Parts: sequence; structure tokens; C-alpha cells
Amino acid sequence: MTNVLVINAGSSSLKYQLIDVDTETVIAKGLCERIGIANSVLNYKSNKGDKLEKQVDMRTHEDAIAMVLEVLVDKDIGVISDMSSIRAVGHRVLHGGEKYSASVVINDKVLEAIEECIPLGPLHNPANLMGIRGCMAVMPDVPMVAVFDTAWGQSMAKKAFLYALPYEAYEKYGVRRYGFHGTSHRYVTGKCLELMNSKTARVITCHLGNGSSVSCSEAGKCVDTSMGLTPLEGLPMGTRCGVIDPAIIPYLMSRTGMNAKEMDTYMNKKSGMLGISGVSSDYRDLWKAADEGNERAKLALDMFALAVKKYIGSYAAEMNGVDAIVFTAGVGENDRGVRELVLEGLEYLGVKVDFEYNKNCPRGEEVELSTPNSKVKVFVIPTDEEMAIARDTAELAL
Repeated sequence: MTNVLVINAGSSSLKYQLIDVDTETVIAKGLCERIGIANSVLNYKSNKGDKLEKQVDMRTHEDAIAMVLEVLVDKDIGVISDMSSIRAVGHRVLHGGEKYSASVVINDKVLEAIEECIPLGPLHNPANLMGIRGCMAVMPDVPMVAVFDTAWGQSMAKKAFLYALPYEAYEKYGVRRYGFHGTSHRYVTGKCLELMNSKTARVITCHLGNGSSVSCSEAGKCVDTSMGLTPLEGLPMGTRCGVIDPAIIPYLMSRTGMNAKEMDTYMNKKSGMLGISGVSSDYRDLWKAADEGNERAKLALDMFALAVKKYIGSYAAEMNGVDAIVFTAGVGENDRGVRELVLEGLEYLGVKVDFEYNKNCPRGEEVELSTPNSKVKVFVIPTDEEMAIARDTAELAL
């Protein structure tokens, strides 16, 4: 048994999974919430069926890590005998800028680089650092690996990642398309290539959830991706507006009196499916409302599907064709209606779909939706970013 602890730290939360990388089994997982806030809570669940929800004071991420380790070795509900059973720790890190195109063993230089990328990831990188330093304080002798969400997009050509701004915006300030959801896109792309028994296929991956992005790759390397300098670009999402005319921003600010921070909140928290529908950012609520005759809820769903379809078409043009289309993440894996809206009308690409099977196929499994005579394969592949992080960590640190 070779155990890797996977950590995804937020500003006041910490998700964790303990994975046996020999068998790729999740032994235990959970979440620490309200770190540094009153009434902190630890949630824990083991593969033996044991569960725990405990209110405990966690002032720092170091406290949270200590509590996670305490429950993992608990004599009644724990899954390991002692801390030495954890061979390495893998950390999800949002932004590596142009510094890292792959996962890397963490040292002082890496920590410094993550700090330098804080202006590019102001909400996430500080929290990621807190998680790393919290682990280092409690587990000083255990090797640790940083897995960067932006690494996937580092294989893009300059013509794909640059914006048509004065070149100094890129040179001086790092303004370019970085892309996000990279670990997910990389994981499902790899799974797709395995299913196709191909190393060279052109694959379009649709990571659709509350946050959504589309990416395309050739031979397992990212060619383009829809998110940009920040996760705001690209598709309209649960509460994000996605691509808009940039002149809308100063126009609305002048008409409403919103300042820059308020405008940022307007685009990130009040727009997207929520803003169009006026109902919810949850696609299940949107379908329910649409079925009850709410035209704006139906409009939001149609807008979302059209945006995904546009990216599929543009990426097929960019790669001179496409061999497979993959749906993943919460909406992509589970929302049969959204998949149908996206896939309708793609026959010109050689896409032929068994829409009846799409309506009845199992959830949470790898399934093929395309017919045997379809020139383009269409798959649903559940994503597993934690497993991707665990694999990278084992490969680099063990």
C-alpha cells in the first residue's frame, strides 16, 4: 500500500483525499470548513463506511492538517496506523504562470514562484500556499508535489494564447490566456486516448459544471482552451458571464456608477445562468423552471449549449478536424439535456449520436454516445482531478 495525501486548499477550506496509488483506491476523504472562522467543521468519510462530522477549532491551515492526520490515524475510525504511512502529499495549485508546464516537487524555489504568481491568482494562490506550508509544518520530512491547474495550457502556441493588446501587456504584466481546469482536461484527455487506443487523436474536452471550459488537444497536448487570463473568459457559466464585448464594462460602469470591484462581482457572481434566468445557477433548477414554462430559464440553457457548440466548431477548424468529443464534470457527466442540445446539429463534423442512449445511459461511468458509424467518437468520461494529482505525486516523489 503506497498512500498519497491529496490536498486542495481554499482560503477557509481544505479538501483532502488519501489515495493508495498502487490500486488507485480512495481510502478516505473529507473537507475542513470555516478555517479561521468560528464554528470550524471537519468532515471525514472512509472507504470502510465510517463517517465523522466534528465541530473543532481550526484557526489555521496547519490546525486543519493536524486534525485531518488525527482522524486518519484514529484507532476507531482511522484508515492508517501512523503518519509514516503517508508517503507523499500532492497539492493542487491554481496558478504557475509561465514558470511551470508540469507538476514539480516543492522546494523553496517553487514556493517563491507560487508567491510570484499571486497577482495572477489572487484568490487561490495564497490559500494554496497556506495549505502547503500547513502540511510542511506538520509533516516536515514528507515529500510534496505541486500540481498546477495552468500547466495544461502551457503547450499552446503563442498565436493561440496571446491577446491582441499592445505586446507590452504580455511582456510586462503576463497578460495572456492561461486556461484553467487543466488537471481535469489532461485527465479525461488521457482516458479518451486510452479508449481510442490512440496516441495522436484530436480531442475536444468539455468540462461543464458551475464553472465550465472547453479545451482541445492533439496527441495529448493542449492546442487551445476557452478560459483566459482568469476563469471569467469563455463559456457563460453558473454565475460568470464568459466572453463579452469588453466595451460593455466601461459602459455599464458609467451608467450604473459601479466601481471596478463591483463590476468584477457583477460579472463573476451575478451573471451567467443566474443572471440570464433570474432563477438559479444550478442547471437542475433551470430545467425544472424551463419545464414549467419559464422562458428565461430555457433561454439560459440554450445560450450555454450554443456557446459550447461554437467552441467545438472553432476548435475543429483550428485542428483541421476532430476525432473525439468528451463531456465531463458535474453538468457534462450528468445533464443529458445539455449534452443533447450541444450535440444536435454537429452532423457536418461527422458526429452521429445515439440520442436515445444518451437519455438512458448510466451515470458516473465511462460511456460512448456515438454510433458505430460516427466519424467522431463522443464519450462521457467522469473526471478525477485528485487521482491525477496522486499519480503525478507518486511519479515525482516516490
